[in-house]
Amino acid sequence: MEDLPYALLSHSDGSRGLPKRYEDIIKQHFKIIYLEELNNNKDLYAPKIQALLLWWHRPVVTKELLDSLPNLKVISSSGAGVDHMDLKLISTYGLKVTNTPGLGDDSTADMAMALMLASARNVVQGNAISHAPDTRDFDFNWVGEDITESTLGIIGMGSIGYAIAQRAKAFRMRILYHNRNRRAVEEESAVAAEYCSNMADLLQQSDFVMVAVKLTPQTDSMIGRDQLQMMKATAILINISRGQVIDQAALVDALKQGVIKAAALDVTYPEPLPRNHPLLSLKNLIVTPHIGNATDKTRRKIIQKVAVNAARILKGLPVNDIVEAK
Repeated sequence: MEDLPYALLSHSDGSRGLPKRYEDIIKQHFKIIYLEELNNNKDLYAPKIQALLLWWHRPVVTKELLDSLPNLKVISSSGAGVDHMDLKLISTYGLKVTNTPGLGDDSTADMAMALMLASARNVVQGNAISHAPDTRDFDFNWVGEDITESTLGIIGMGSIGYAIAQRAKAFRMRILYHNRNRRAVEEESAVAAEYCSNMADLLQQSDFVMVAVKLTPQTDSMIGRDQLQMMKATAILINISRGQVIDQAALVDALKQGVIKAAALDVTYPEPLPRNHPLLSLKNLIVTPHIGNATDKTRRKIIQKVAVNAARILKGLPVNDIVEAK
């Protein structure tokens, strides 16, 4: 049997650790060392570790950690986003960095639709009413909003945004999108999407605004007070990208003052929000704990890719998911 290389992971189980049910996937390619084992016996394990596998941003990649691993060759991270790593720092160590783009597109798009449907049709509030001990009757004049044949504006038409558009087409929605680059005409036609070069045009026309962009200096706080004021008073805002993309203080005011009708967020900043954060007191807001791609099938695909990418790097084989420092 091949003598497997060593890989460092943060810890096992818990809210941030690698689930034990996924360990066998990694063990096909690596011997696993957890951070506690490393810290308890650095002389033994530090020289052996060639791969650092990040499971949802853990362990945090610091200069101290990198300095302690003299034979590290690759950092393989779960998920498409890399904003949790200092890529410029990592590049000074001559390390390869990989991620897992695309694997969570369908599950994240499904979650986006779930948030849109839940917010439009009062699912969360309705569930609370149905469970409430003092409920004696239902208000049949309490109504929500239609999804079918309404207008959806997608900000960020990458692979996830496009997967959302594919689903929205089945609801016969009018689909507008704003993106740094326009999609090919054939791709637009396939989902009947209309390109808006000016984001303001999209915001002014949309019944639902879906944010699906990467977090970059250009997208940080891209939805602020001015953008919220452009939206319809009946509009609903959904964010499945990163919390920092929306000015949360501006969103609190917009929801309180009726500038927009409601919002649904799978991401916030920070995560979780402080328990006294004003967003959490709003009845016209749904917040979920960053579970866009949180399905067992998707997570298995992701950890498999994390391990395979790192193993291929160590073997000198080509890998498509290389992340370059910018």
